[in-house]
Amino acid sequence: MKVEGTYTLPAPRQRVWELLNDPAVLARATPGVKELQPQGNDVFKAIIEIGIGPVKGTYTGQVSIADRVPPQRMRLIVEGGGKAGTVKASGELHLEEQDGRTVIDYTGDAQITGLIASVGHRLIGGVAKQMAQDFFKALERELTK
Repeated sequence: MKVEGTYTLPAPRQRVWELLNDPAVLARATPGVKELQPQGNDVFKAIIEIGIGPVKGTYTGQVSIADRVPPQRMRLIVEGGGKAGTVKASGELHLEEQDGRTVIDYTGDAQITGLIASVGHRLIGGVAKQMAQDFFKALERELTK
């Protein structure tokens, strides 16, 4: 499953970069994240609750930040599993400043297995797009804190 899009935040690129690299902000802004604990350099233990259609699941795994080029781009890698299946996902964020605002181009790809994939496969793309929008809206709210 692939997802891509663009979102514009009303803040300079450096400020947005700082938010994207703050584990507390990521935990608050990422839909479904219940816990995000540092485990080392750019690696975090994560507990995520996701529901797709009638199937809801709790996943335990890790989130890693890779290929970081401050303040231009970064890649997030998510791996986890739970009773409803497994998730392996990666996403790239590219930040460009335009007139004091930050335009974020994002792409992502995920492989989901198990019950959540078999029951919710038709809904996964729409849910992923909505989660991306929810993330950026939450990140925008963080700018006012």
